[in-house]
Amino acid sequence: MKILMYTSRPDEQKPIDDWAKQHNVQVDTNTVPLTADTVKLAKGYDGVSILQHGAVSDPVIYQQLHAFGIKQLALRSTGYEIIDLKQAAANKLVVTNVPAYSPRSVSELVLAHVMWLLRHLGEVKAREDQGDFSWGGVEAKEIHTLTVGIIGAGKIGSAVARIFNALGATVIAADPIHRPELNDTLTYVDHETVYKTADILTMHTPLTDETHHIINAKVFQEMKPSAIFINASRGPVVDTPALVAALENKEIAAAAIDTIEGENGIVGQDLTGKPLTNENLKKLLAMPNVNVSPHIGFYTEVAVENMVQFALDDVLAVLSGQKSSHQVSQS
Repeated sequence: MKILMYTSRPDEQKPIDDWAKQHNVQVDTNTVPLTADTVKLAKGYDGVSILQHGAVSDPVIYQQLHAFGIKQLALRSTGYEIIDLKQAAANKLVVTNVPAYSPRSVSELVLAHVMWLLRHLGEVKAREDQGDFSWGGVEAKEIHTLTVGIIGAGKIGSAVARIFNALGATVIAADPIHRPELNDTLTYVDHETVYKTADILTMHTPLTDETHHIINAKVFQEMKPSAIFINASRGPVVDTPALVAALENKEIAAAAIDTIEGENGIVGQDLTGKPLTNENLKKLLAMPNVNVSPHIGFYTEVAVENMVQFALDDVLAVLSGQKSSHQVSQS
């Protein structure tokens, strides 16, 4: 058995080698995304795994994989909106994702962002750079006095809820699925209640047609002027110009962004000395009350290991005629 992993990073190599040795399977890697130009690299392999931001949209990709005899496509990520599931089904490709590589990794980043913004550390640093060590305007609230609102209380959102509940915050969430195990952690409410009530609003929803720009100008107008907004889910769930405007117009107090529309070609890249073409991102980076991280919510040792192992386990399961519990395709 031979498996090809597209877009492999150096930090994935040890988990890949460990898994390959344990299962006596040849696993080869490359550093390119899966596209119509690179799909030919999969010829001669039994299974394929990818991790990329760019969409796998060209029908040729799916047709070629099918022609090569490949039966599956394993994503080393939670989001699978980059995949054309209809094309996958038409070409009999089982698509899998990694729905819970490490919910703690994202939830801990959310906590870090909240603490930075809550204590006004961005504003303090900007002042200190100018020699200003005064206290004006940076009196902080304590987490246990606040209401944390979560949009999407799945595996990651649940982990976020548990962290803030443990710190004494009131936690509310909007999610179509009500999980009994969270009854002692949060209270389920509707979206509008979250928007109007939350002191900290954090996004943990997948990207679908229904959630695209679910956070827009109207939502920001409903939020408290003192609210902190966090997005560590998918960039397009937020109307980015509306976010910029809400911050400029002081409709909300602060924001932290781990993912943003138009991030492909930016996150994970060293752009030192090169112009940044994403104008909304440039504006956000210039604001001392905004924290921007380059889509690193997932990026911990535990998460990387789990993403590799779970994806390769799924490849092996499908190729062995078993059904993966992580299947997201219709085939």
